[in-house]
Amino acid sequence: MNGGEYFQRMQDCQPEIAKRVDVCLRVAKALLHAFWPPQCVLCGRAGQPPAQDLCAGCEADLPLNASCCSVCAVPLASGDVVCGACLEKRPRFDACFAPYRYAYPLDHMVRRLKYAGAVAHGRVLGDLFAEQLEQRDRQDRPELLLPVPLGPARFRRRGYNQAVVLAEQIARRTGIQLQTDALVRTRDTLEQAGLDRRARRKNMRGAFALLRPLHAAHVAIVDDVVTTGSTANELARVLKRAGVERIEVWAIARAARNAG
Repeated sequence: MNGGEYFQRMQDCQPEIAKRVDVCLRVAKALLHAFWPPQCVLCGRAGQPPAQDLCAGCEADLPLNASCCSVCAVPLASGDVVCGACLEKRPRFDACFAPYRYAYPLDHMVRRLKYAGAVAHGRVLGDLFAEQLEQRDRQDRPELLLPVPLGPARFRRRGYNQAVVLAEQIARRTGIQLQTDALVRTRDTLEQAGLDRRARRKNMRGAFALLRPLHAAHVAIVDDVVTTGSTANELARVLKRAGVERIEVWAIARAARNAG
């Protein structure tokens, strides 16, 4: 059970205690922000109040993915159309939401999160994703967030899963349930970076398994970056076979078609 679920149960059965805990948490956060004000993770200047570790100038420099394929979110010259690759062969997932392009300085933040232990970058990226999500004119949110699992060896080296860090922050902001133990990577795959499209598909084939039934018809796979969509496509195959009806892919960034 995560902290959000625990607090919700407390609210349901002991509302007065829950109110006191909420007040204490608010006071603690206020004191924390007073003594340790937010600081921009990119330039080091003051962040945006109340607790955004990114200044307004650096946020304005982030490359929005404004024109993209309406299915896989690959950047295009004009948006809200289906790209040629999706017309030729539809992906197994139903939609992808990636609010930023994988370009500087956002790519720097993602690499720091992924390879340099900069977990704070994950919280910033999760907040950015949630803010962009709130601007979408949609009511049918997924019932469940499923982070892309890491293989055991890579998890031991890294000490955390960057997709889980992102998903935790998105879950806090949106209230959507997060499940981190439903999917497993059955083998340690090669690092996708540096592989071409064909090699990425082969690398991911049969790499995931579902450990338990999902009581949700609409889910979102959460990852840091979508490059070719091979990882999401393989996960979607597993989830569709398990009976999930609608699968979205949520990532902070989408790489251009020729990337990697």
